[in-house]
Amino acid sequence: MSSIYIQIASYRDPDLWNTIKNAIESSSKKRSLHISVVDQYSDEDKFEDIRKNFKKLKVSDFCKLSYKKVHYTKTKGVCWVRHLLNKKYQGENYTLQLDSHHRFVKDWDSAFVKMYRDLKKEGYKKPLLTTYCPAYIQQTEERFEFATQMDFDRFTPEGAVFFSSGVIPDWENRELPVPSKFISGHMIFTDGKFCQQVPYDPHYLFHGEEINLTVRAYTHGYDLFHPHKPVVFHEYSRSHRPRKCWDDDPSWNKKNEKSHLRNRKFFEMDGEPKDIDFGEYDLGKKRTIEDYEEYSGVRMRTRSVQQHTLDLHHSPNPIKKSSRKYEKSFLPVFKHCIDIGYDQVPLDDYDFWCVAFKDLKGDDVYREDASAEEIKHMKDDPDGYCKLWRTFEAKYKPHSWLVWPHSISKGWLNPITGNL
Repeated sequence: MSSIYIQIASYRDPDLWNTIKNAIESSSKKRSLHISVVDQYSDEDKFEDIRKNFKKLKVSDFCKLSYKKVHYTKTKGVCWVRHLLNKKYQGENYTLQLDSHHRFVKDWDSAFVKMYRDLKKEGYKKPLLTTYCPAYIQQTEERFEFATQMDFDRFTPEGAVFFSSGVIPDWENRELPVPSKFISGHMIFTDGKFCQQVPYDPHYLFHGEEINLTVRAYTHGYDLFHPHKPVVFHEYSRSHRPRKCWDDDPSWNKKNEKSHLRNRKFFEMDGEPKDIDFGEYDLGKKRTIEDYEEYSGVRMRTRSVQQHTLDLHHSPNPIKKSSRKYEKSFLPVFKHCIDIGYDQVPLDDYDFWCVAFKDLKGDDVYREDASAEEIKHMKDDPDGYCKLWRTFEAKYKPHSWLVWPHSISKGWLNPITGNL
């Protein structure tokens, strides 16, 4: 009987037990499961008793549970937790990394193993399956039954990469997983030795985790794929979770800044030197970071991306390093959302807002004003604040932004500014 090591990082999550239970009950029972959980808990939370409930299932013939509790005030972040989970690997054939709010298709383990073995037959020595899973709604258990891919969205000002989730084109008719450019922290299925070969960097806090793991896995020789069928579902809304780590820790922003700096140094972004010995958390030796850039069309150190990637096409990207067009194919795209509270823009007769991004000297890098129609749309946002998106090419990250509202009745009002 082959075995799967399931890693679950949980933070004050009432859906943790539902996730564990559904994973067990939806499995084929043809493989032994080792479910390892690190539960960042609070005594205030009156959630299910995990150990007690697990015993009631009476599944010890094919499933065992390793359960560690860490008080939420003692945690060092999700990457530290995932590092602890990596260390609990016991030689299982496969590993499945998850969050604590998932649902599964029937015989999910067989589905994953078949995809993995099919890729091995295609000649990929170290296939890795990952995606931003299709969603389910925790309150209703509704599931969105389609196969998903991870798409490049933007570089953040701090230097992480954000991704979006899209539907794999023609997924219903595909017979094999499709190439992925990126790794999702909430769903990884691959060889169990991944826990030892590409261990989580515990010095990361939250942001930057996925692009770091992506490049390290690729340079260690792993080939990245999206499942071509829905296998696992993920709850995205966070509405059922009473607290998040950034709510509970008053020093979270400071810690996150330190983590972002480590990420920029790792990729030598914005002129930061790689003056840290990353040791076992550094790049692999099977491929180079330049190989990843050619494969994915994403170049971290210059915050640039190829059009093929922006157009959401799968890897490998068509322009190769040997081409004269290669260097110029990387576009320095800057995409940012300026958040403006409704209390900052209380009037109803704005005819436009001046919207500009500035360099360190205060000169305009880019300007694109908001029209009355765009302003009206933003002020109807269901989240209760204005989201002012701008995308443009910039060789260097802008230093600051300015939003200067103009009203028909009152003329120019106080400018709103912020640093990037």
